[in-house]
Amino acid sequence: MRERPSSPPRSAARPTTLSVDLVVIGPQAGSLAVLLTRAAESRVRERWTLPWDAPRGEEALGDAATRLARATLGTAPGTPEQIRAFGDNRRHPGDAEVSVGFFALVPEVERRLPDGGPAWFGRANLPTLAPRHRAIVDAAFDAVRDRLDQTPLAFQLLPPTFTLTELQAIYELLLDRPLHKASFRRALQAAYLVEPTEEWRSEGRGRPAQLFRYAPHKRRDNRRGVRFDLLTG
Repeated sequence: MRERPSSPPRSAARPTTLSVDLVVIGPQAGSLAVLLTRAAESRVRERWTLPWDAPRGEEALGDAATRLARATLGTAPGTPEQIRAFGDNRRHPGDAEVSVGFFALVPEVERRLPDGGPAWFGRANLPTLAPRHRAIVDAAFDAVRDRLDQTPLAFQLLPPTFTLTELQAIYELLLDRPLHKASFRRALQAAYLVEPTEEWRSEGRGRPAQLFRYAPHKRRDNRRGVRFDLLTG
């Protein structure tokens, strides 16, 4: 009987190291800021990093992102949204081979930080970050901008009540361009996303501005964002 040729031994698959990396974005003095934490180890080249960690046990990726947000902010923001996976050769502060990026948006009133090191940095003045973390930050801002007309992300950066001027200012920050006031309000009305309250607030020398709140109405087309293709100027 002819003997079967023996198969070469299979090498054991090496587990891939995985990290969840979170970009927390909030408004700060007319611009957008990113929350960074101090590097845990002195041997790391960069002093600041994004909040990151490996999932624990059977923890889902989104749950890990929420845990990171809660630990860094001292409170849980809205549900973090996934950006994408990063598996390139750019260096990660923990040498993770694959990173799954998430972003979370927080209004200024929820941006009180616990003692212990986290700090806000304007996007234009970020300190040196590990190359992969810098790529994740850039991808987070791109993802927010791309999803603005599909999901009401801008409202996560506002308190429960706000003026329409404040809402437009947030959209302008996220889009990085000015918007025509009348066109913006027409597009906002078409989206059925806000409703007026009985409160008013002074905004300078003019008459007080009415406060609104996020209150989307169900529409047949189920659109949940502002149609920016309706904006002109």
